[in-house]
Amino acid sequence: MKIIAGNANPALAQEIADHSFAPLVPSTIKTFADGEINVEFLDNIRGEDVFIIQSTSTPVNDSLMELLIMIDAARRSSAKRITAVIPYFGYARQDRKSASRTPITAKLVANLLTTAGADRVLTMDLHAGQIQGFFDIPVDDLTSRLVFAKDIKRNVIIEEGTVFVSPDAGGVVRARKFADMFHADIAIVDKMRPSAGKSEVMNLIGDVKGKHAIMVDDIIDSGGTLCNAAKAIMDAGALSVRAYITHGVLSSEACQKVEKSQLTELVIADTIKDRCPKNCKKTRQVSVAPLFGEAIRRITNEESVSSLFG
Repeated sequence: MKIIAGNANPALAQEIADHSFAPLVPSTIKTFADGEINVEFLDNIRGEDVFIIQSTSTPVNDSLMELLIMIDAARRSSAKRITAVIPYFGYARQDRKSASRTPITAKLVANLLTTAGADRVLTMDLHAGQIQGFFDIPVDDLTSRLVFAKDIKRNVIIEEGTVFVSPDAGGVVRARKFADMFHADIAIVDKMRPSAGKSEVMNLIGDVKGKHAIMVDDIIDSGGTLCNAAKAIMDAGALSVRAYITHGVLSSEACQKVEKSQLTELVIADTIKDRCPKNCKKTRQVSVAPLFGEAIRRITNEESVSSLFG
């Protein structure tokens, strides 16, 4: 196999390469004065199984364009198979028409990746499962649940009074899977959005009184929903509340909101680089590189990826 890293998250790419026992292909990625991106691979990849690691995170458009150019460069370098490894899939929240005259940008990104020459996509915790159906190529959607479950066992005392909480109705399945692993209960935060980027907690469905609550979700952006949910949970009588969330977008003043909130701790994966500033003492990052490394090894050897989660 050959593993190539983009600029979006080089540290994660290096760690994945280490777990895959394959060195990163040396490459040159330059940006010209007018903003154009140029890519050159400094090693032969003809006939190789190529994995290009690039999260399409901030700056989203630059990261996405860089990924498309790397895929095209690999295709024109006669790679046998090209897998786009996208730990964080940008534009995933635009998976349907939210108003009369709006795009479905997640489908557009799927078309762009396929047209550029990707033969397969490997990602983690897509915001909406139906995005897999936007592709006409195989898509492996890994889950951070295994990594988080190990961290919970190491760092959180799981007692009989533990409850896993979904911050919205759409994450109930995720919360249920965590609860089944620990034989715990679930609760749901019923919220509404009065305007874009704002949320209000309307109801808390389920019993959290006298229990330790663990919220699980796929993305934290501005942090408003999570912090409001944490307050509602503590007001309902919970002993403590933690959050395990895969993609730490943490835009604007999200870290400051978390620090001032009633959260005991926020744990995120390292799918997006540098999301834990030193002044954010409540936020901690765990690595998903071993999971991606094992998935890449299995794809190369034509082994089952789904059995990872059995």
